This record gives sequence, C-alpha cells and structure tokens, in this order.
Amino acid sequence: MAKKTNRRRGKSGKGKYILFGVEVVIILVMVVVLFKVMNSDAVAGPQVTYLDKNQVAIPSQVQEQTEEGGTMHGYMNIALFGVDATTDKQLFGGSRSDSIMIANINMDTGDIKLVSVYRDTYLNAGTDSNGNENTYAKCNSAYSWGGAEQAVRMLNMNLDMDITNFVAVSYKGLSKVIDGIGGIYIDVDSEELLHINNYQIGVAEVLKTDYTPVKETGYQLLNGIQATAYCRIRQTKGDDFKRTARQREVLKAIEAQAKQLDLATLTKVFNDCIGDIYTTIDSAEILKLIGSIADYRIVDEAGFPREDLRTPETLGAKGSCVVPTDLESNVVWLHQYLFDDEDYVVTETVKECSEQIKENVAPYMKNK
Repeated sequence: MAKKTNRRRGKSGKGKYILFGVEVVIILVMVVVLFKVMNSDAVAGPQVTYLDKNQVAIPSQVQEQTEEGGTMHGYMNIALFGVDATTDKQLFGGSRSDSIMIANINMDTGDIKLVSVYRDTYLNAGTDSNGNENTYAKCNSAYSWGGAEQAVRMLNMNLDMDITNFVAVSYKGLSKVIDGIGGIYIDVDSEELLHINNYQIGVAEVLKTDYTPVKETGYQLLNGIQATAYCRIRQTKGDDFKRTARQREVLKAIEAQAKQLDLATLTKVFNDCIGDIYTTIDSAEILKLIGSIADYRIVDEAGFPREDLRTPETLGAKGSCVVPTDLESNVVWLHQYLFDDEDYVVTETVKECSEQIKENVAPYMKNK
C-alpha cells in the first residue's frame, strides 16, 4: 500500500519565518522573541546555539520523509525542555530535563500538536557521565549528560524524529515569562491545592524570593512562582502522567494570555527574560511583520509512550521507570498521530532500541 502523503506546505519563505514566531508562542517564550526585531539592538537576545543536523542522530530514512512528497514534509518539530537548573550554568547541561515535549507544527494549517515524553521513560539516553555509550536509562538523563544536543539526539534516535531546534527554560525563565504576561488562568482542584504551596517553597528557594500561598480551589490567576509550582506537582492521582498534563495546560494558558497582550507589555517581557532562555532560534531571523499569531493554535495533545503501550517498572538502581512495552509500536503510533502516516515503518535503530529495552527489563518482569 502506498504511504499517505500530505499536500505541499510552507511554499513561501514568509511562511517559514512566520513559523519561527509560532514556535516560540508554543514554547513558553513566544512573548520574549516575537517582537525582537521591533525593538532596539540594546538587548543581547536569547542564549542561542546551533545544532548540526549531522550530529543529532536523524536517520537517513527520516530525512527522506521530510523531503517533498514524504509524510513528514511540511511539518516542523521543536523540542521543549524544562530543566531543574538551580544555577544559570545548569541551563546548558548538568541538570535533568524534567519536562520534555515535542511541539509539532503543521506549516500549512497552523495546527500544533504537543506530545509530552515522560521524563522517566526508559530509552537509549546516549553516552553517560562515565563515557559509556548507548546507555539505557530514564530519558531525562540525556540533558544532564550532554545538554540539549544529547537530549535532542535521544529524541531523534528513539522516536525517528528530525528535530534540530529546541528551547530550554529553567524555573527562573518560566516564572519570569508568566509574571511578565500578567500571570495565567488555571483551574486548581482540591488535590492540587494540597501540594501547590509545598512546591512553591522549593521554587522560591531556588529563585531566592518569597511566594504567595494559593488559598482556594477553582479557576484563578496564578503568578509565575505559583504556575511553576503547579507544573511540578506530582503527588496526585495520575502521578507523573498527570503532571505532564498540567505542564501542557500551562503552555496553553500562556498561549491564550500572550495573544491578548499589547506590544509594550511584550517588549517588557522580552527585556526581562531573554537572558534566561537557551535556544537554537535566532530572533534576528524573525520577520518584522508578524501579525498572525491568532491564526495558530494548539489543537491536540498526547503523551509518549501511549497508555496501552507502557508499563511502570522498577529497574534496580535505575529506579521507577516508564517502560515502553514495545518501542517500535509506540513509534508507529507517534508517526500516525503527528504526521497522519498510517503505514509508517520504523528504522533499524528504533528496532534495535526496542529489542534492547525488552532484553534489559525482562529480568525485572519475569516473576510477574
């Protein structure tokens, strides 16, 4: 059967550059970068790096799919990392990426899908701190061992992706962005209320500031520290799976709030926050005339591995992990979900990773 292909997208250069603005909308920091070219050059801009596509493990089969006529053509995929950095230096490495998402953007329609990759997912995380290659561990280890480049490589290698762009923020960057846009509206339930203030204590200690307790349930305006703490709540029904849902909820709330703001407010956010973001997106590339933010929207969200294709498992010294029961099937599903590819065949690398995962976890599951 012939693979389903998508109609041609993103034909013009203008569409491509407008997309850069959209990427940042979805990646928490759109308000920071969006109007860079409308400001003076007095501010240095974000901490920008470049990822060589030849160094981030994009399989040749996947590169072929991104060419015109391929099922991945016309999409841009951005890795989003929320790191537990307690110092500015740890934004670049040495900290774990406790929030990992892929923002999948349809360049023709403006539709955006968010996929959380659960931080405890047991995958090939790459070279560990001792120099051991192809180390299978919780996937958030990759950022700690090799920074954003290794974390992106981990996603490409295990998920058959083509990611070359990322945005990373720490508590500080996220909190500043949310305060800069005037806070965000979140519906806090009774379980979350029991824990949000405890998490505020930890965030406030890192940021060396005070916090304002959340005192009631319901739909309400949260400030930067409150919303950051909300992202970190784990001790509720649903555990880390529910936490990632909260992180996506915060992302959508930022999008909604930012779209309502004027240029003066966005400019102030830019000046306050730009140094706390690490990214591959050079704000100088954004066109001056970006006025179509409202045309882009988050249309769907999901988590990886899929619920019926994962199992929680304690793997000795590696601790409690989310084990993809069959990585190959999960990657097939992911490509169906993101690219409407009903006939996707995974790469040999994914097949090898899938078999290695099964072999590694088998001793821990044999008595079940």
